[in-house]
Amino acid sequence: MSFRLGGKSRWGQVDGDRVLPLDHVYSSLKAALQAGGLAQRLRGEAEAGWLALDDVEFAPLLPDPGKILCIGLNYQKHRLETGRAEVSHPTVFTRFADSQTAHRASILRPRESTNLDYEGELAIVIGTGGRRISAAAALDHVAGYSCYNDGSVRDWQAHTIQFTPGKNFPGTGAFGPWLVTPDEFGPPSGQRIQTRLNDEVMQDAVLEDMIFSIPELIEYCSTFTALSPGDVIVTGTPGGVGVKRNPPVFMKPGDRVEVEIEGIGVLVNTVADDAGGA
Repeated sequence: MSFRLGGKSRWGQVDGDRVLPLDHVYSSLKAALQAGGLAQRLRGEAEAGWLALDDVEFAPLLPDPGKILCIGLNYQKHRLETGRAEVSHPTVFTRFADSQTAHRASILRPRESTNLDYEGELAIVIGTGGRRISAAAALDHVAGYSCYNDGSVRDWQAHTIQFTPGKNFPGTGAFGPWLVTPDEFGPPSGQRIQTRLNDEVMQDAVLEDMIFSIPELIEYCSTFTALSPGDVIVTGTPGGVGVKRNPPVFMKPGDRVEVEIEGIGVLVNTVADDAGGA
């Protein structure tokens, strides 16, 4: 996980309700990925180094990814609720690193819109880079998995056929709480993904419901761009988004939203108005 303590950005290994800082080994989680450090099964130097999770401030899992590639319309139920036609290739758009927020932090509703929607998703973190990675070899390039809430400002998303404006308002993309390595998570297939808004289940699916599988996504994305350690692919959201409900359901200040993925845990955020100035 990545976190902040005493004004300093840090990272470490999570065990239950505690975290062991590892920034004395590599400066950040991204630096560890670039060096192949996670494969070394890093351990701290002393048990006394453990910190309580409640004493640290979570940061976005990767505050500084080189790329965040987001996949749209990748669950059949979501494609159908949007009325979109079947496609032969994944729908890909980008999110900027500075649009992210952390576990236990607020997702920010911008002053320009009240149409802030939730999108619970599985995030893939690349551990071994490459270009033109085959689907057969794709999972060997994955460092691990995490939860993502790809908060979407729907009216800005719909200004044109390009999604980018509605996907990049500051503080709308929640990422965390931690990275779970493939040996613990297992092959991504039957794990359940669920989004809850104020304890009401809004999205509920299993990962094998994806139209384009994780190996297919890695193969496709690595064809048009080289993937690097610390890059992120956010794999799409299931059906049940707020904008397609009748009446629509949008997140508002004071709401609590949770994205839970079996084998990873729960990404929890509240919603607040963006109080940032001009």
